[in-house]
Amino acid sequence: MQKKKAKKVNVVVFDFDGTLSACDSNVEFARYCFRHSLRPWLFLPLMAVAGIVRMFNRPGMWWRQSMRRFLTAKMRDKYIADFIKQHKRERFGWVLERVAAERAAGNVVLLISASTNYLIPKLVDDIEFDAIITSEMYDKKPWKYHFLCWGKNKVVALNKWAAKNKIVPRVVRAYSDSKSDLPIMKLADEQVWIDRKTGCRIIK
Repeated sequence: MQKKKAKKVNVVVFDFDGTLSACDSNVEFARYCFRHSLRPWLFLPLMAVAGIVRMFNRPGMWWRQSMRRFLTAKMRDKYIADFIKQHKRERFGWVLERVAAERAAGNVVLLISASTNYLIPKLVDDIEFDAIITSEMYDKKPWKYHFLCWGKNKVVALNKWAAKNKIVPRVVRAYSDSKSDLPIMKLADEQVWIDRKTGCRIIK
């Protein structure tokens, strides 16, 4: 039996933090936890060391997990709903219309974010994305990465999603605020760079 050929489709990729939303969701959730619990304060020495390590090894995993080591599953579940409600206010006003326009043009619209699987889907549950791809955290250890969707790994995630759905993606447009997204931005026919402070497109 002849195998069915993968279907070629036009894809648009959006980043989240700094692109669709003004503030970094991971950082803001950590700050929220500091305001509502004593536990994170006990981890400040570890976080200080992690901050130093970050300066010399930005792609590293150890410092990322150490920065979040204070977070328990119980804390996540206790604080997530109120945090989501507050953080949605940081979204840029053009987002809903832009995503809808990309879908209306017949493009498959993806959100690929380095932020976590317990934050992003809830932060965009009112936006029609065809797929939401995030960093995957262990459920009982929400500080620990199962898969970090950052840098080159965004391309890995895109290719994995495409293979699962039996498609060949042509990235017609990609939106981002950060040079860390260059691997996936370089796949796009058009790169749309966003100023994370204003939400406006950067004209280069």
